[in-house]
Amino acid sequence: MVDHLEERFQTLGSQESHKPDYPDQDHVLIIEDDQRLAELTRDYLEANGFQVTLEADGAKGVDRILTLQPDLVILDLMLPGEDGLAICRRVRPNFAGPIMMLTARTDDLDQVLGLEMGADDYVPKPVQPRVLLARMRALLRRADGPASEGEIRLRFENLEIDNATREAWLSGERIDLTSAEFDLLWLLARNAGRVLTREEIFNDLRGIKYDGQDRSIDVRVSRIRPKIGDDPNQPHRIKTVRSKGYLFVRDS
Repeated sequence: MVDHLEERFQTLGSQESHKPDYPDQDHVLIIEDDQRLAELTRDYLEANGFQVTLEADGAKGVDRILTLQPDLVILDLMLPGEDGLAICRRVRPNFAGPIMMLTARTDDLDQVLGLEMGADDYVPKPVQPRVLLARMRALLRRADGPASEGEIRLRFENLEIDNATREAWLSGERIDLTSAEFDLLWLLARNAGRVLTREEIFNDLRGIKYDGQDRSIDVRVSRIRPKIGDDPNQPHRIKTVRSKGYLFVRDS
């Protein structure tokens, strides 16, 4: 499999433009104990304009993230010393950048757990280089700040959401949101009063089609609700519309 991966990365590396899309060279920290995969990924990303740091020891993962404060972290789920879920959970209070989880398992429980711990996205192994690159760029674009889209601050009773600072407050208290949670909250809020289907949400936030199986949006909604003062059992602000999607309710 490594030979196949190596061929895939090297072929794409020679085909992709070596001119970086991010002139300031976004810094990516890869925490992955599979040395060959880590090196192939590093070489591919460097060829596409990124600065990359590698770390193979999970026990050093938390310190590396908090010390380096990279623009994006690629974090393997299964690591020696400390697993990716634990690392993600521990760094989230002090690291606001995007975290992308790598998982070799097909069970979506790993993906759900990763999102619950604060991961922004996940990519299954074996890694598809172009998919990885596209997902990374999408996360970095959102983390860099909002595009011009009209309103940048929304208010709903005691909830305030600012897309310029990417912050939200409930009754004046700042809400602790991951990058992915903020993106979803803002998307729902700026479409208040309209049902957004899961297909629309996936296309807007991740640039991919909804496969009918992915539970990541549901997990994020379940995490957002209590943070914005919404009753998870009887939500009044973010309502689930059966077989369709979600509705952010306008103020009456």
